[in-house]
Amino acid sequence: MTSSLARRFARAAAAVREAALDGLAVVAPVHCAGCGTLDRAVCAGCLAVLAAVPRTVTRPLPSPDAPLVVHASLEYAGAVAAIVAAFKDGGRTDAARPLARALHAALAAALAEAAAGAPVEICTVPSTRRALRERGYAPVELLLARSGIRSARVLRLARDRVDQAGLGEAARRANAEGGLVAAHRLDGRRFLLVDDILTTGSTLAETARAVRSAGGSVAGSAVLAETPLRRVRLSANSAETARDNGGQAGYGGRTGVVDPPFRTG
Repeated sequence: MTSSLARRFARAAAAVREAALDGLAVVAPVHCAGCGTLDRAVCAGCLAVLAAVPRTVTRPLPSPDAPLVVHASLEYAGAVAAIVAAFKDGGRTDAARPLARALHAALAAALAEAAAGAPVEICTVPSTRRALRERGYAPVELLLARSGIRSARVLRLARDRVDQAGLGEAARRANAEGGLVAAHRLDGRRFLLVDDILTTGSTLAETARAVRSAGGSVAGSAVLAETPLRRVRLSANSAETARDNGGQAGYGGRTGVVDPPFRTG
C-alpha cells in the first residue's frame, strides 16, 4: 500500500469511526469523563490533555540520598484527575483507551532507560478483594491489557491497609510500610514497577522493598500520572490529597516478560 493510499484509508477509517460514535451517542448518550461534554466518552479537548509527555520525577523515598525515580506521562490535575477518577472509581472503562496509551508511553520511557540485563517483567501492586469486588476490574491491569501487556503475579498483601486518599505523607508511609510480600523467591528476576498515580511514592517504595527482599531487582518504575510535590505538601493533611493506589484492585493476567518493544509472555 502506497503512503498516499494509506493516508486516505486512515482518513476514511477515522470518518467511519466518528460516524459510528455519533450514531451510538443517539441510542446510548454518554458524557465526557473529563468535562461532561455530551456524546463522547472522552471529548477531543480532553483527549488532547491526555497526550502523553513522559518525564522523570523523583520522590525522597526510601531516602533523600537514594530517591525513588519514576517515569510519568501525565500530571494528576484538572481533566486528567477527573478522567482517572471516573475510570478508577466511576466505572468509566470507556475512558481506558487514551489512558492506556499514556501509561504505555511511560513504560516505554522507563524501559528505554533501563540498564541492559535480564528480561524485564511487569510488577503491579495487589490490593484487597473488596476493592476488586466493588470495582469489578483492576484499573492498572486493564490499562496494561489494552497494550497487550500482562503483569507477573509475584506480590501479595501481607496485611490489610486503608485507602491512601486523605492521608498525609507520614501516614501514607506507615500505611504502606511492610504491606507487601513476595509470593515466592524472585532470585535472578528483574522488574519494572507500574502503578496508576504517584503521590508521595510510599507505595512504589514498598513495592521495590518487597521485590528486593525476595531476591529480585528493580529496573525502574512507571506511572500513568504524578501529583506534583507542591500539591502533596499543600494537601498533606487534607481530604483533597490525590489518591495514591491503596484502592487498586489485584492482578489481571498470567506472568508476562517484557523487553522493548513490548511483548507479552
